Amino acid sequence: MAGGGVAALGVKKERAAEYKGSMTLAVGMACLVAAVGGAIFGYDIGISGGVTSMDPFLKKFFPVVFRKKNDGGHNNYCKYDNQGLAAFTSSLYLAGLVSSLVASPVTRNYGRRASIVCGGVSFLTGATLNAAAVNIEMLIIGRIMLGVGIGFGNQGVPLYLSEMAPAHIRGALNMMFQLATTMGIFTANMINYGTQHIKPWGWRLSLGLAALPALLMTIGGLLLPETPNSLIERGHVEEGRRVLERIRGTADVDAEFMDMTEASELANSIEHPFRNILEPRNRPQLVMAICMPAFQILTGINSILFYAPVLFQSMGFGSSASLYSSVLTGAVLFSSTIISIATVDRLGRRKLLISGGIQMIVCQVIVAVILGAKFGTDKELSKSYSIAVVLVICLFVLAFGWSWGPLGWTVPSEIFPLETRSAGQSITVAVNLFFTFVIAQAFLSLLCALKFGIFLFFAGWITVMTVFVHVFLPETKGVPIEEMVLLWRKHWFWKKIMPDLPPFDDK
Repeated sequence: MAGGGVAALGVKKERAAEYKGSMTLAVGMACLVAAVGGAIFGYDIGISGGVTSMDPFLKKFFPVVFRKKNDGGHNNYCKYDNQGLAAFTSSLYLAGLVSSLVASPVTRNYGRRASIVCGGVSFLTGATLNAAAVNIEMLIIGRIMLGVGIGFGNQGVPLYLSEMAPAHIRGALNMMFQLATTMGIFTANMINYGTQHIKPWGWRLSLGLAALPALLMTIGGLLLPETPNSLIERGHVEEGRRVLERIRGTADVDAEFMDMTEASELANSIEHPFRNILEPRNRPQLVMAICMPAFQILTGINSILFYAPVLFQSMGFGSSASLYSSVLTGAVLFSSTIISIATVDRLGRRKLLISGGIQMIVCQVIVAVILGAKFGTDKELSKSYSIAVVLVICLFVLAFGWSWGPLGWTVPSEIFPLETRSAGQSITVAVNLFFTFVIAQAFLSLLCALKFGIFLFFAGWITVMTVFVHVFLPETKGVPIEEMVLLWRKHWFWKKIMPDLPPFDDK
């Protein structure tokens, strides 16, 4: 529990107007290198769907699925329904879920860079094992090591970006993580499109190339400066100020430095961040840390990103056509994230989340209607309807890319006070990975059971989360990260939940 006086309050007043400095080369380079972690995350999301649609891979590791895929007598929706194949994809995210809980104390006690380096080394190990796999056990162990890398990388990178960025462009810089993620997905789709022609070992190249960004992430983590917030929190106050002056490009950082030191006093008085995050004053942040990542996955986006080639083949596309379609969706996702970066600090988080949600609902319903009317268990879509489905899915991905894709990470990473920031990010990552694991493991079975209704299932969840944002999420654009705690006390609902502030002497 926190002590009394200043420590009980954290940041006592709003000083955002007094912040000095702007975007500097130091911030740009640091964020660019750190965001490589997002590229690996995206690469691992995108690569698995293409690999699991390749015949040589299926024949070696999943012969039952290989025979079912090439047997014309099976239900189109159920060709890939295999729990072992789903486990290949989902094991990565279950491992990430567990490791994200370990990553929280590492991030808090040893700094954001430590988590980034640990993530990079784990990615390197996993990529090597996958590329050299000779049996299913080696393949799964490699995926688990990649999951450990995701747990550490997704813990450290978003926090690093949030704390390095100036408040007025924090949203755009923080989206470097999501932009890199979408680039990783697009790159994975392009590589799969090429390696499918390299038989029988093209899948090894697809899985092994994850080692390249992993190496960049490891080296970058060793060379990056630590964030001033983390340095101050761990007692390196003078070094923290020097780093702050360097990344802001000015010596006039008194206001921001004061916010950081006040937040650090409270952070250091908290012995159990996970217990502290359950207190009423942290209730709104906790709700967002759970709901935002859960809703991000319940859009159904990962079903498309994981299993795009599988999904398109289920609809009757050929092998090359299905991989080409997944390349197209990856390109759309990447370009739409750039739209979000350009508008998030001008339009705000709420407008993007709500508008994106509405467009995604419409797209999911349209796809469900087309498949329900023109596609069955034993017949394929005509060419014109196939093109229509791909276009509507691209519109869905476009909406996700400017809204819930980047903001599902940005909002949770920027709302926590310093004393619960690592714990809050750990919860965000754990919830994201838990729902990712569930959807990855269950999607092929759900597709078989619900058929076109799977798209209506996700449309229902998108409706719920769009209403949730409208009612419960205040606008966070332009609010300094250390003053975010003051924002919740102005919200019509959350101010009823949070306890009153004790009096203090502002001198």
